[in-house]
Amino acid sequence: MSAPGWPAVLRDGDLVLRPLRRGDAAAWRSVRAANATWLRPWEATDPDGTPPVRTFGGLVRELSRQGRSGTAMPFALEVDGALAGQVTVGGITWGAMRSAHVGYWIDGRLAGRGHVPTAVALVTDHCLRTGLHRVEVNIRPENAASLRVVEKLGFRPEGLRERFLHIDGAWCDHLTFALTRDELPHGLLARYRTSSPR
Repeated sequence: MSAPGWPAVLRDGDLVLRPLRRGDAAAWRSVRAANATWLRPWEATDPDGTPPVRTFGGLVRELSRQGRSGTAMPFALEVDGALAGQVTVGGITWGAMRSAHVGYWIDGRLAGRGHVPTAVALVTDHCLRTGLHRVEVNIRPENAASLRVVEKLGFRPEGLRERFLHIDGAWCDHLTFALTRDELPHGLLARYRTSSPR
């Protein structure tokens, strides 16, 4: 039995969000290698020094398991048919909370073109349509590009979480932003498109 909302393919123009596949290995490795310096300051790390999943096949298996179990929705982000990043809905909690958080990364060569806000709006709408009530984004205060994403989308600031996540080898503070279903009667993507100039 599939988890609510997964698997899914979400589209807006030349942007597609879909499950990561084993066939993405070469493209994924190429994009990650080209963006290693760009991504390193924002990447989660294990405080015990345990390396991440070592093989791409292992990564896909783990993300697929999380998707099937209903704890995550791990999307590959494509632009013009090419793999350009990932958007992951994680920490999905059902029951009385019905909440999740969204994390993302994109090829630095495509940053600033509106792809990430569009992708976050698509997944937020998908989460709220499939039964979640609240979606949050947690961002390091130093990450100006990500702060601009939540500003464009009108995520509500909820405060500072001190030493919240282990990032690039240290426990780092994060600012939390959130939206709930009742704040978005017509959906986040529709609101983003009709908002003030970006």
